[in-house]
Amino acid sequence: MRSFATLEEFGALIGQTVASSDWITVTQERIDEFARATGDHQWIHIDPVRAAAGPFGATIAHGFLTLSLLPVMAESAIEFANVRMGVNYGLNKVRFPAPVPVGSRLRGHFKLTAFEPIDGGAQITMEVTMEREGSTKPVCVAESLSRRYV
Repeated sequence: MRSFATLEEFGALIGQTVASSDWITVTQERIDEFARATGDHQWIHIDPVRAAAGPFGATIAHGFLTLSLLPVMAESAIEFANVRMGVNYGLNKVRFPAPVPVGSRLRGHFKLTAFEPIDGGAQITMEVTMEREGSTKPVCVAESLSRRYV
């Protein structure tokens, strides 16, 4: 966890990797819950027997499940002392360069790419690279925008 006393202190780090998250294990239970929540029941995600004979040798997480881990990763990585509220403002670009087999451990690395003052706070743009333990290729690279209010 990296803590910042003010948004301005954070904003001075444009161009730098500012923090990394805790590891998160992607379980079959999490994959199944995501499938139920979204209605995406493709066999590659929810059928371990069929997936074992498939291209990845096991079930894999949905790409959007991987992306949905971004907020919990950010929460374990970055803390602002003077921020009363943060909201997701959107995404500019998302890619899933590699699959996430069940049982994978993932973590996110957060690089601050833009910081713009707005009324009552700041708009923050970060490049988030999610790594899978033991793999050299990232599983997700996303440009995330959020707004933080003091």
